[in-house]
Amino acid sequence: MLAPVATPVRRFQLLLIKPSHYDDDGYVVQWWRSAIPSNSLAVLYSLCDDAAERRVLGPDVEIDISAVDECNTRVRPERVIAEFRRNGGFGMIGLVGVQSNQFPRALDIARPLRAAGVPVVIGGFHVSGCLSMLPNMQADLQAALDMGCSLFAGELEGRVDDLLRDAAAGSLKPIYNFLSDLPGIEAMPPPVLPAKYVRRTVGHHTSFDAGRGCPFQCSFCTIINVQGRKSRRRTPDDVEALIRLNWAQGIRHFVITDDNFARNKDWEIILDRIILLRERDGLKLKLIIQVDTLCHKLPDFIEKSARAGVTRVFIGLENINPNNLMAAKKRQNKITEYRAMLLAWKKAKVITYCGYILGFPADTPESIREDIEIIKRELPLDILEFFCLTPLPGSEDHKVLDAKGVAMDPDMNKYDLEHVVTAHEKMSHAQWEGVYRAAWDAYYTRDHMKTIMKRAATFDMSLSRLAAVLFFFAICVAAEKVHPLQGGVIRLKHRRDRRPGLPIESAIPFYFKRIRDTLVTQGMLIGGWLSLEWTRYLIKRDPDRFAFTDAALTPPTADEEENLDLFTHNESAKHAVEHARKVARLTQGQTAAA
Repeated sequence: MLAPVATPVRRFQLLLIKPSHYDDDGYVVQWWRSAIPSNSLAVLYSLCDDAAERRVLGPDVEIDISAVDECNTRVRPERVIAEFRRNGGFGMIGLVGVQSNQFPRALDIARPLRAAGVPVVIGGFHVSGCLSMLPNMQADLQAALDMGCSLFAGELEGRVDDLLRDAAAGSLKPIYNFLSDLPGIEAMPPPVLPAKYVRRTVGHHTSFDAGRGCPFQCSFCTIINVQGRKSRRRTPDDVEALIRLNWAQGIRHFVITDDNFARNKDWEIILDRIILLRERDGLKLKLIIQVDTLCHKLPDFIEKSARAGVTRVFIGLENINPNNLMAAKKRQNKITEYRAMLLAWKKAKVITYCGYILGFPADTPESIREDIEIIKRELPLDILEFFCLTPLPGSEDHKVLDAKGVAMDPDMNKYDLEHVVTAHEKMSHAQWEGVYRAAWDAYYTRDHMKTIMKRAATFDMSLSRLAAVLFFFAICVAAEKVHPLQGGVIRLKHRRDRRPGLPIESAIPFYFKRIRDTLVTQGMLIGGWLSLEWTRYLIKRDPDRFAFTDAALTPPTADEEENLDLFTHNESAKHAVEHARKVARLTQGQTAAA
């Protein structure tokens, strides 16, 4: 006879929440469809789902898993509490992937839950970064501990079973710290988020990390101090498995969240596997990746990326002033390589996103404006997105300022790379914030967006796809007052979801303002879209569109270093050029001697 199967008698409630953060008016930043999928949510959901299938809490316990990305789904603590009480309080809340700017919101979500006795664990880059880099417990982490939350630092692979068992037994530890023991991620459950959650993002994008860790030492970066500098990778089999699982539920678009996919030691065999899936098996998936400015030096990297379905690439350009790059320990960025690298992506018909940081030591409002104009004239990039240099907890910059006692804004909600949180030697607080706002207007002029599309047409790139991306980045800051990476489609505001300490507005004034603001915003969106679409239409009909050229599209030449402002606009640029020439001479000499 077959042994009787145990009938589950208890159901453990596991709710994973990726918090959002507050806007300048104190309302949660939330959208009908958010722009960026949460990789942390996908990774943790899959790890917990695997644990549930293995019945880690015993044969008579089912684990019911739910996921919420607050950027596109409202969190109602009172409803969460009621659901837990209906199930006898047996379960746990995980506030996952919490970044520094999201930590105040995470605490506000946790507070009523803990008051009702619901177990809460908080993990993510803020917790891990603070515990990794600072000698003392930060006040906000202590606040979480004081209200009875548990803190989780490090990664959950290999630790999920023990965490769930502790929660089920009512014996969660105050702190779980695994920062000194980073796990391998090969053969781990593939990060797959159910389609019902993925469909709440623009374009139904999901994400996965093919690897973790970065070998570089950028002082503003938190990743190297949380995920380490050693490359840890998923195998090609792992990547194929997660793609097929997502494909089976109708997901076609993926963001590879590796901080620098070009430095994943297995980039080529992973791309080769994806190419097979596309060209042999007909899985016409599309990818977005992040890389460094020297990726074009890797043989076949750009060509294989394009064949694997990469349509957009994010590049940490950061600055065109070599002194600023050196101050941030961004030694791998060489301004003498920028044009060749960007042209290589252009020839592959891949849209380039370049991050640009404002607030380095040599920056002034005037130098920033001048640099933006040089970029517009001489670099063939598509999307330029601006960030304020921010000493994020977990970065070397933050650790140094903290050790020196330099004043930093205590409100973590502002650490979103859009707000100024510390002083600058050459700019006042108001000047720095002002030039950040002005930078978007300076780059996304009607004339320059037309130029960007003309350049794309020369390479027969998809103008409709480019126009959509241009529109989103050009309008988001002006219309919605948030960075495009924190944007989405149709802003949602709930009157009672306001930051504690700010008054709850009366219903009539609140809804009047919402209707007014929505009408104004929609007018801006419609006007901007029609203008860009008309420009695209005219370029598409131009019989000479393939003949367009300008300084940015001109292939690199031997004399450009004397003629282009990129290489002559200040002394550090000139020194960078001379250093590159010296290195080239030495390299050629060594080659000749060999």
